[in-house]
Amino acid sequence: MRIPQSLLEQSIQLNIQHALQEDIGEGDITALLTSETEQATATIISRENMVLAGQPWVNALIQAYDPDVKVTWLKQEGDCVEADDVFLKLAGSARSLLTVERSALNFIQTLSAVATKTALYVKELDGLNTKLLDTRKTLPGLRIAQKYAVAIGGGQNHRLGLFDAFLIKENHIMAAGSIAQAVAQAHQIAPNKPVEVEVETWDELNQALEAKAAIVMLDNFSQQQMIDAVKYVAGRCKLEASGNITLANLREVATTGVDYISMGVLTKDVQAIDLSMRFN
Repeated sequence: MRIPQSLLEQSIQLNIQHALQEDIGEGDITALLTSETEQATATIISRENMVLAGQPWVNALIQAYDPDVKVTWLKQEGDCVEADDVFLKLAGSARSLLTVERSALNFIQTLSAVATKTALYVKELDGLNTKLLDTRKTLPGLRIAQKYAVAIGGGQNHRLGLFDAFLIKENHIMAAGSIAQAVAQAHQIAPNKPVEVEVETWDELNQALEAKAAIVMLDNFSQQQMIDAVKYVAGRCKLEASGNITLANLREVATTGVDYISMGVLTKDVQAIDLSMRFN
């Protein structure tokens, strides 16, 4: 699933507005220690290896705060940046550089962390057909940003939210009465939206197949159960593995032949990249 450009642009604007408001508030009083007319140049480096992500947010942030600041990227989005590499140069008002520093670095360190982690996990799938998906387990307010970063890292986006695809789980099934009824209602509500059903047993898998679900999520199936499910389904729907999957067993799960593996860890459990900005 691809993030619509209009939604991406809207999210960027909301993110940078919130970032500037929460950090600057009524004004950056510390930046006033610097002369209003002083000009400066600065370099931003990474203290560790990373996959760069977040350029659109940084560009929009600086454009919104001070369009006179010159932004020069030495690396492109998705590039590998090695530890101690300079990947961004800024030039302009010293006050402006000091004021936007933290917000700009926050976006880069967070989104690059997601892209870097995703790239590490995607590498485990080299040579296999299984695709790595993200989930809705994202930081509040940064859903689109983090899913964008997953794509930069080589992963794929699952549904963006509750609006663009059905994911029928246990509680939905109970409320609807059965898997068949839930899928039928979904097709009536939004005929053009993909319908996925989460199953925990072989019987539920059969019910989802009979209901003609487009995707079936195998929740916490064992390795052998997934192998058997792939053979049994034989392409009648797409299969997604989820639950108790880590970097250590990711490739093993993929060798079962499932079409997708979804992992919340790509977005909910990331450690920010260590970055530094220095005036020259």
